[in-house]
Amino acid sequence: MERAPHITLSGAPEGFDARALARELDRGQPVVHVARDDKRMEAMRVALAFFAPDATVISFPAWDCLPYDRISPNPDVAAARMATLATLARGLKGPFILLTTLSAVTQRLPSRDIVNASAFTARVGERVNEAALRNYLVRMGFTQTPNVSEPGDYAIRGGIIDIYPPGKGGPVRLDLFGDVLDAARRFDAASQRTIEKLDRIELAPVSEVILDEASITRFRQNYRIEFGAAGTDDPLYEAVSAGRKHAGMEHWLPYFHDRLETLFDYLPDASVMLDDQSTPVRLSRWEGIEDQYDSRAEAMKRKDRLDSVYKPCPPHLLYLDDKAWEAAISALRVIQLVALPQPTGHSVLDAGARIGRNFSAERQLENVSLFAALADHLKTRLKLGQVVVASYSEGARERLKGLLEDEGVKGISLAGTMRDVPDGKGSLFLTVWALEHGFECDGLTVISEQDVLGDRLIRGAKKRRKADNFLTEAQSLSPGDLVVHVDHGVGRYKGLETITALGAPHECVSLEYAGGDRLYLPVENIELLSRYGHEEGLLDRLGGGAWQAKKAKLKERIRQIAERLMRVAAERALRHAPILEAAHHDWDAFSARFPYQETDDQLSAISDVVGDLEAGSPMDRLIVGDVGFGKTEVAMRAAFVAAMSGVQVAVIAPTTLLARQHFKTFAERFRGTAITVRPLSRFVSAKEANQTREGLADGTVDIVIGTHAVLAKGVKFRNLGLLVIDEEQHFGVQHKERLKEMRSEIHVLTLTATPIPRTLQLSLTGVRDLSIIGTPPVDRLAIRTYVSEFDTITIREALLRERYRGGQSFYVVPRISDLPEIEEFLKSHVPEVSYVIAHGQLAAGELDDRMNAFYDGKYDVLLATTIVESGLDIPTANTMIIHRADMFGLSQLYQIRGRVGRSKARAYCYLTTKPRAPLTPAATKRLRLLGSLDSLGAGFSLASQDLDLRGAGNLLGEEQSGHIREVGYELYQAMLEDTIARIKSGELQGGPEDDGQWAPQINLGVPVLIPESFVPDLDVRLGLYRRLSQLSTKVELEGFAAELIDRFGELPKEVNTLLLVVRIKAMCKRAGISKLDAGPKGVTVQFHNDKFANPAGLVEFIHAEKGAAKVKDNKIILTRAWTTEADRIKGAYTVARDLAEKLLDAKKAARKTA
Repeated sequence: MERAPHITLSGAPEGFDARALARELDRGQPVVHVARDDKRMEAMRVALAFFAPDATVISFPAWDCLPYDRISPNPDVAAARMATLATLARGLKGPFILLTTLSAVTQRLPSRDIVNASAFTARVGERVNEAALRNYLVRMGFTQTPNVSEPGDYAIRGGIIDIYPPGKGGPVRLDLFGDVLDAARRFDAASQRTIEKLDRIELAPVSEVILDEASITRFRQNYRIEFGAAGTDDPLYEAVSAGRKHAGMEHWLPYFHDRLETLFDYLPDASVMLDDQSTPVRLSRWEGIEDQYDSRAEAMKRKDRLDSVYKPCPPHLLYLDDKAWEAAISALRVIQLVALPQPTGHSVLDAGARIGRNFSAERQLENVSLFAALADHLKTRLKLGQVVVASYSEGARERLKGLLEDEGVKGISLAGTMRDVPDGKGSLFLTVWALEHGFECDGLTVISEQDVLGDRLIRGAKKRRKADNFLTEAQSLSPGDLVVHVDHGVGRYKGLETITALGAPHECVSLEYAGGDRLYLPVENIELLSRYGHEEGLLDRLGGGAWQAKKAKLKERIRQIAERLMRVAAERALRHAPILEAAHHDWDAFSARFPYQETDDQLSAISDVVGDLEAGSPMDRLIVGDVGFGKTEVAMRAAFVAAMSGVQVAVIAPTTLLARQHFKTFAERFRGTAITVRPLSRFVSAKEANQTREGLADGTVDIVIGTHAVLAKGVKFRNLGLLVIDEEQHFGVQHKERLKEMRSEIHVLTLTATPIPRTLQLSLTGVRDLSIIGTPPVDRLAIRTYVSEFDTITIREALLRERYRGGQSFYVVPRISDLPEIEEFLKSHVPEVSYVIAHGQLAAGELDDRMNAFYDGKYDVLLATTIVESGLDIPTANTMIIHRADMFGLSQLYQIRGRVGRSKARAYCYLTTKPRAPLTPAATKRLRLLGSLDSLGAGFSLASQDLDLRGAGNLLGEEQSGHIREVGYELYQAMLEDTIARIKSGELQGGPEDDGQWAPQINLGVPVLIPESFVPDLDVRLGLYRRLSQLSTKVELEGFAAELIDRFGELPKEVNTLLLVVRIKAMCKRAGISKLDAGPKGVTVQFHNDKFANPAGLVEFIHAEKGAAKVKDNKIILTRAWTTEADRIKGAYTVARDLAEKLLDAKKAARKTA
């Protein structure tokens, strides 16, 4: 059969190209669609879901790193590529579409024979050679970890092997009995619990580099031929020779294989469709690859290099140049798409589609109604055929439907896919399809929401890595951390130790106090510990009275704070404020101009605020959300309602930079409405400032945005109705007082990015109205995060790439003392960029000026300390380099990284570490987590987790932070929460009440621990202890036991005992027993504070024992004959239960009499 020639199909704009692709598939052969980049590939996938919902679509992504990089592609990407290659090598039945990108097809791949030979399958009930399986996993590029969390991980625990193979399926757990595969099941990586049973498993390699003996020998030979004998300073050569994975070794792929193939070799019968403009993109990519190679080759010869050696592999071995590309596609049917129409002729066809109308002109004009213009356009197009309007989300589609109906458009129906749109003309359909631009062709017009409303900035929601899963890891204590023990104060956590108590092993947490004293806390009482929150602090003395005194003093203060809060809330409820509402249609039109899709949290915050404004009593709401989570939008909606109701709005920010940012955003959003927005800060000329002040006094200015200049005595408002305060904690005392005066009868909305821990939020409901925005805007192109050692070329490339695409970069260092070194590096290695330095020791005015200059784009790079954490929003800055990333805490890194990635441009974040310096295990774990956490939004929960103590201070006044320092974060929080709850329920009437912060001590002379042989990883074990200490009921404990069996196999006896001891402990707490010791001859019981709340019941209990009970030194001694451990456990539980029942009887009786 002769091959069809290469065809050019013009008149195929974006969106329509999917229709052309679907038609090509109807010929019955596989089709490879080569997109220009990953964004276009994603857009094509979405468009195919609309035009060809039944087609089989698989994708082959490109590496997400640059050519000649020091880092490997992201494990998810590498695994997805290998899963696709394994599928293609096995052969896929029927026609299908393979979506890929130019970068992916112009790179050579391992051959089909290699991929086929490296598959591994096993069936349940068959024999599996465990040593061979382990070897296979190492060779195929899997990494051993304590907990399996992403593709390419594996974990071995005795007879249980967890593997996360490449592909969509998720991780699998193999249960070996001897050398027979006893069971295989799929489990959820977040909860580590089983989801379904499997009868067979198939594994494919996770990396294109396969480290078996032959490959290693081949690599060493090729490397020596190319570069001569390797010196001792070549980490890549050392690592591969030893059979270890090395970051970035994939860039030497040709040296590992005897031959490489292209993607087209895997699909000899397919037709190929090339995206518009792909040839220029392909050629410029090849030039870029050659440039990178040259700069690496040159750097290799430099004597003054700051980083370890890098010997680049010649480009034509791994990438296709123009000749190789032509050779690869010469025998295939190729269709080149072109968006614009071209004259037809030999092998040039016109598909007849044209780019649709864009309403940008109507958007700019003040007096033209955008939706009326859209309605007119719809009417003309409906005469010619069917019309589909594509919205970005369900919510946007609903809103658009309402707005069009208000404009008098009739007969709107909703469509899921193209199937719902019949041939003919005159019908209007609304669908959900994230299309960049609409198009028009015979009988069909597609208009995208973006044509009408301007840029929409969302991508479909990605599968979110469970943030909680990752938090439990971030939570684990590492030896050397400071912790607070409720009774003994601040100590240093040293690790877990097993101690013999009453002849049985008992695992304890070892704590060190002042003077080197040690305290061993039994693991079942681990809840008495909380994290201190600071890195440094003074250790308390064991047994000294200072800690108890400090705690008692603090308790009194906390009670005053809590009472004050309650009083303020009660007073507010009695005052009145104007009722503010906006007209429905105006509100919808204003909301529709928001370029993102609102997140659920944002919607609930908006409805809370609107509800408050309509309520008629003064609003005092605090909106908490990470920077960039859309708090400003909530403030703008509130300002819109207030201004439309005829009152004035003042927006106040602590720095000129924030005020300017707010002004820019507000001015942009309120353009085209009848509302005037004016700025007021030291960046405004005196003349303009005077005009603004006059406008405020006579009511012609509706919204004023500024710094504390707005609070000056000379500023008079005609009728101020809403005050929006951003980051109130940064204002000085007089300004706060002035704000308090202004507050009394108006609505106040406060915004803050300081996270407030969940527990506090709960306890404050009813005291302060809180709205929390914890979900980030849907995947603003997640930030590409790279973790690698410091590398001159990579960083130079990154800074220049950002500069040439018209953006700016942040360079963050951990200490002020690191600034000169990096400044020197920028001068000598990247002289093309201009930079400005900012750090916390500059005078406030100077710092503000420098930040403003950077914001105005006068410099390419901001070289700063962690000052960038706080509230900066510079949409043009999309590259972030963090120096010595191992020196930052997790939430700090997360906060800093969140400064980039706020626009449509792809953001990059490079976490660099010191060349060839080993990292601490904790730092490695932090960086690995951050690298894999591309999904945003763990930020909020993370920040409130790792709360580097920025927390809650602004919520309850300043004096707090001092108190928090005294007792550590978690304990302070617990005390405050407890106090507020008690005041609310009316329990707290003065007097040193019992705070409920104690734990029963239980000694039964039985082993209480999770053996190391059962759970080898220390952090996982500590995490399990921490979780266990929170459980109390039988159901919870049984669920926990089921999870342990599922994850680690059959429970050892010690773990069963531990679970029972935890139940006894919960029962003792209920009965008020602080110490319970049991042995073969009986049990002694001691009550908390030596009191039992039902003395009469206790007397009954002792009587009922008929002489087997006696009281001595405030203890009760019960004689028993308990020969076995089981008897002791059962008996101790019964004693605790009987005493708890006596207490319950007393409470019931008290209620009856009351």
